[in-house]
Amino acid sequence: MELAFLLRQVGCQVVWITNQRPEGTNDVSYSLEHKMLNHGVQVLPARGQEAIETALKADLVILNTAVAGKWLDAVLKDNVPQVLPKILWWIHEMRGHYFKLEYVKHLPLVAGAMIDSHITVEYWKTRTHDRLNIQMPQTYAVHLGNSKELTEVAEDNVARRVLREHIREFLGVRSEDLLFAIINSVSRGKGQDLFLQAFHQSLQLIQHQKLKVPKVHAVVVGSDMSAQTKFETQLREFVAKNGIHDRVHFINKTLAVAPYLAAIDVLVQNSQARGECFGRITIEAMAFKLPVLGTAAGGTTEIVLDGSTGLLHPAGKEGVTPLAKNMVRLASHVEQRVSMGNKGYARVKERFMEHHMAERIAVVLKEVLHKSRQHPHS
Repeated sequence: MELAFLLRQVGCQVVWITNQRPEGTNDVSYSLEHKMLNHGVQVLPARGQEAIETALKADLVILNTAVAGKWLDAVLKDNVPQVLPKILWWIHEMRGHYFKLEYVKHLPLVAGAMIDSHITVEYWKTRTHDRLNIQMPQTYAVHLGNSKELTEVAEDNVARRVLREHIREFLGVRSEDLLFAIINSVSRGKGQDLFLQAFHQSLQLIQHQKLKVPKVHAVVVGSDMSAQTKFETQLREFVAKNGIHDRVHFINKTLAVAPYLAAIDVLVQNSQARGECFGRITIEAMAFKLPVLGTAAGGTTEIVLDGSTGLLHPAGKEGVTPLAKNMVRLASHVEQRVSMGNKGYARVKERFMEHHMAERIAVVLKEVLHKSRQHPHS
């Protein structure tokens, strides 16, 4: 959506072709679709002749996410060869299950690929070659940037104070309490279970060492009890079993993260295995001058400067105790939290603003458009 709006700002016609149109009312889909329409972005369902004709007429087709690849044959059918030379494939994933031929068999034939971090670019190049015996096209690493909308809130001291007070009152915590939060959809890959284990350990360390620190809380934003997943149930059982229900707060998944970033003191980015491809929430937290405790994996290592803007810990179970110690460290040293938050904010201003992202993407678009126009089928 951000890219669509940036393109609209410079006079491009943008058509959004969506793969799935959920049956019935879906508040999120409804909200996003109307936001696009209000910005002058036309929205079309993927199935149907209009989608095919739009793709054939377009100067550039941006295929968003690795999963979208499996829809090329299903949607474009016999027209796939005509469209491939003008596709820029924007990939945000680095989980192993995306490396299937049904998803990425057309990758070598597109005009270019764009991936959110350098480490993920190298992973995709190696994995597609070794596992699928296919070559990546010309591939660009493009770091994301914070939206102007979020930046405006982050830099508005009055708005931040109001949001902080509102959310803390909602959670039932005091203004002086210390909040560590993980903001991600609840799933094992995002590491909420290990975060809660580390939080529990941090409480034990504080008690054992008799440290005089503010009352600490853990906030899990991204919950969905309506889904009643086994993992979600396990998280709540862990909290109940260890008697820390007064210290742990579950918040339903939401598109509005700014209020929670304003309310908390430290962000924990605990994505597991290979980590996040980039992790937008990390730079959003840094815009709010929050220190980040992140796994030393994936794109997080290209965002967080260990010991400067935050602290990194290993992924997996071996990261639980280091994370717990890092939580105690930041709970014990307010000046370090403030210093890391300020340095993180400076880093965002230097390289992770919307205009930085726009400039990086513009370079890619120019090259890919030039290449696609040289192709005889375009």
